[in-house]
Amino acid sequence: QVQLVESGGGLVQAGDSLRLSCAASGRTFSYVSMGWFRQAPGKEREFVAAIRRIAGVTVYADSVKGRFTISRDNTKNTVYLHMNSLKPEDTAVYYCASTDLYGSPQTLPQGNFVYWGQGTQVTVAS
Repeated sequence: QVQLVESGGGLVQAGDSLRLSCAASGRTFSYVSMGWFRQAPGKEREFVAAIRRIAGVTVYADSVKGRFTISRDNTKNTVYLHMNSLKPEDTAVYYCASTDLYGSPQTLPQGNFVYWGQGTQVTVAS
């Protein structure tokens, strides 16, 4: 059974930084792309960033470009989201998810992400 577990969320002040982690477990787990998504209260879940397992190609939503960095450690089956210059509008539950499809993670329907974590809360106070 594949499991994705996020960690690293918390309450921070505007301008602060956080690093989220997504650790994957499962005997046969593999992926093409791992993505981070977020859902703010009353809003739909939205794409944040993604990274390809091979070559580490990354893609970001415009709202986080230049502030967030996604990275991976294939030896640990872990993906990270480094978040700098956090803003109150970044407040959301952050989820990681994996897909084994080769389409652009930014435009793939979220239903194509097979495995999801339980989410970690990020709250940015103004």
